[in-house]
Amino acid sequence: MQDKEPNNDNQPQGGEGGFNWKGLILLFVAMGLFALAFWSKGFSDASKTLTFAEFKEKVATDKIFIDETAKPPKILSLVQKDGSSKQFIVGYYEVDDPTANSGEKYSKFSTPVILEYADEELKEVLAAKNLEISELATESDGLGMMLMSFYLPIFFLLILLYFLFRHQIKAAGKGAMSFGKSKAKLMSMDKGKVTFKDVAGVEEAKEEVWEIVEYLRDPKKFQKLGGRIPKGVLMVGSPGTGKTLLARAIAGEADVPFFSISGSDFVEMFVGVGASRVRDMFEQGKKSAPCLIFIDEIDAVGRHRGHGLGGGHDEREQTLNALLVEMDGFDTQEGVIIIAATNRPDVLDPALLRPGRFDREITVSLPDVKGREAILKVHAKKVKIAEGVDLDVIARGTPGYSGAELANVINEAALLAARKGMKAITTAELEEARDKVRWGKERRSLALSEDEKQLTAYHEAGHALLGMLVKDTDPVHKVSIIPRGPALGVTMYLPVEDKHSYKKQYLLDRLILIMGGRVAEELVFGDVTNGAAGDIRQASEIARKMVCNWGMSEKLGMIEYGEGQGEVFLARDISSPRNYSEATAQLIDDEVKKLTDEAYAEATRLLKENRDTLEAIAQALLVYETLDGVHIQEIMEHGEIQNPPSAPTPPDLPGEESDAKTTVAEEEKKDSGEEEFPGELAPA
Repeated sequence: MQDKEPNNDNQPQGGEGGFNWKGLILLFVAMGLFALAFWSKGFSDASKTLTFAEFKEKVATDKIFIDETAKPPKILSLVQKDGSSKQFIVGYYEVDDPTANSGEKYSKFSTPVILEYADEELKEVLAAKNLEISELATESDGLGMMLMSFYLPIFFLLILLYFLFRHQIKAAGKGAMSFGKSKAKLMSMDKGKVTFKDVAGVEEAKEEVWEIVEYLRDPKKFQKLGGRIPKGVLMVGSPGTGKTLLARAIAGEADVPFFSISGSDFVEMFVGVGASRVRDMFEQGKKSAPCLIFIDEIDAVGRHRGHGLGGGHDEREQTLNALLVEMDGFDTQEGVIIIAATNRPDVLDPALLRPGRFDREITVSLPDVKGREAILKVHAKKVKIAEGVDLDVIARGTPGYSGAELANVINEAALLAARKGMKAITTAELEEARDKVRWGKERRSLALSEDEKQLTAYHEAGHALLGMLVKDTDPVHKVSIIPRGPALGVTMYLPVEDKHSYKKQYLLDRLILIMGGRVAEELVFGDVTNGAAGDIRQASEIARKMVCNWGMSEKLGMIEYGEGQGEVFLARDISSPRNYSEATAQLIDDEVKKLTDEAYAEATRLLKENRDTLEAIAQALLVYETLDGVHIQEIMEHGEIQNPPSAPTPPDLPGEESDAKTTVAEEEKKDSGEEEFPGELAPA
């Protein structure tokens, strides 16, 4: 990976920087000027207003200040304020309490008068005390003073606010203009670097993408034979199989710039933004060519065109068109390799999948037993595993687990061991974590009545007994009537080996096995419950696939009925007509019912013939709650359990100090050589 800093010019600039200290300072200055303006306004109007009656009283009591040195000896003046029709008598009067006037003996006053009405009366009042009023003049605190004291600070305030908001608007403008910029991030692998050593269980996929890394490192090695660099690689697989992890490993191994973006990052509320971001992303790539661009969940923008349901704009189609043109259009440049990942390849547009755009499609499938063991070993390096723990046993006990689920198994086992106060993870914690990840956590505290416990025990005993009686099926691994997840009880089967294809006899025996719970309820209690809802759904799915998809019906033959897609894709599958008649549909229903009815009848026959064994297994479940496959085998052979499991431990209630007791009980169990699940797993 080249040591290159991310190009900040290509990142959105819409006001997402650091703290705006400049704006904060401007705001405080503006607030100070605003306060100064009001203070100045209040200071300029500090004189007390006296009514005309109060003025006459002050004159009569000789309270008016007279400056004897003045020519003439008087201080009263008559002024007219700008913009007003009133005149004001202005002067100073003697206050009664100088301490209330900051120690000043005299205070300024102004008395409004209208000479048109009060001229004669005013002359009489003043003549009685030998006072005169100067000529009418404009008030000294006029327009200029008002501007200086009030309007000028407001003016400065507005200027400061303008600069403040101008800065914010400018930043917002940059953010608005950055909508069309790509959100692809240049990966920096200085910390948390992932390499191909950290990826396990997908060896073929690693081999194919390693070829691209080798090409980027030494292109001449391939160009000698005329080979050209692939333009696109599409990684397809179920969720959790490691597609994104594989892309991160490519980023860690490649010595070229690696950009990462999600398919949803192209879609925005504005029309045309997605296409603009696609163009900008390829522009960034061409500047750094050769480079890799990883698009996660490409089905967000690469969906099949023309199959939208309802109206609306075609923003997603515009984005897809831009992506198609950039990958292999008229003006395409070499050096930009697209690596995309999706778990829905069936919804992608065919134009996107053709060679020249995505030259290579890599299937990242669920790992086999060897792959699962390798994945467990990779994740086990990050935790403390006790000596003697065989990860191969856990790998054989986790068929169908994805890489993400296996990582979760290791993590849950570590949390469980830490909760118990243990120093390392043992096999018991790994098995409990495996069951918790797939079927949910045990709910020992769930209050069940005795009737419900009996129903659950006989239901699971029916499954377990048929698992031992039918030949072509997976061996029984564990039976439990402890509620786990949404189920009140569970019967677990462990395949001898990973299966990729299923025989018809295996599926028929599987149907018989599924019917065991409902049949046992009916035989023992003469009634049925809703506890077989999951069994019915599973049996119906298997029987319908046998008839419609796998050609296992003698009447209908080797013909596929229905499109065969596992999931519906909008209007394409909703509006597609059914490819068989009503008579055929009725025949399909009859064949599905025939398979389930025959399985039910066979399950009833087997359980009636082995009624005593059914009772023994159910009673053992009521006593021990959990039985292993070896315990079921002992009941089948001897009628009872030869090596009984440990008695069930009641759950710790909140607030009870039982941690110390539990630890002591565990130590005693270890000293005696007992294990929580003493039965061995089925041999591989």
